[in-house]
Amino acid sequence: MLFVTFASTNENKNREVEKILSSHGISVDFVWTSPVEIQSESLEEIAREKAKSAFAQIGKPVIVEDDGLFVDALKGFPGQYSSHAFKTIGNAGIIKLLVGSADRNASFRSLIAFYDGKHLSISEGRVDGKISDNVTEGGWGYDPIFVPSGTSLTFAQLKEKKNEYSHRKKALDDFARLYSKE
Repeated sequence: MLFVTFASTNENKNREVEKILSSHGISVDFVWTSPVEIQSESLEEIAREKAKSAFAQIGKPVIVEDDGLFVDALKGFPGQYSSHAFKTIGNAGIIKLLVGSADRNASFRSLIAFYDGKHLSISEGRVDGKISDNVTEGGWGYDPIFVPSGTSLTFAQLKEKKNEYSHRKKALDDFARLYSKE
């Protein structure tokens, strides 16, 4: 069995990462750590630096995840600032920003960055969808307001079926394919 260390402070992400990677025969060791998260216009640059920082902190090959919700009508906001936007205005704030907008299209991007001290790789997953008209029950993060294409339910309402659409699952599936070949 393959092993990988996942560095994060997000228990919800850890549960998703463990579940998805275990289906590929990869065991996950979760390390609670706060890698340095630089400010950048590039989600890729943030993920790269976060992986290097996590490796420096724990001293072994590691994956980190960075993601963003990109809302078309808001010119991609909150994008790479999704975590800060969630902490400050939350789901209700995103919905409020879209009041009166006919364009509710959005996408979720997830980047899994792997770093072993020498090689760095990034796997990406993306799902298109829209922002719901209201905040639904359950889920975490932006799950209660993001409706992936192909369904009329938010990620929160999809519950266990979320991974049928998940940006994070797509990125982790891609990572698992690459990691299994090494």
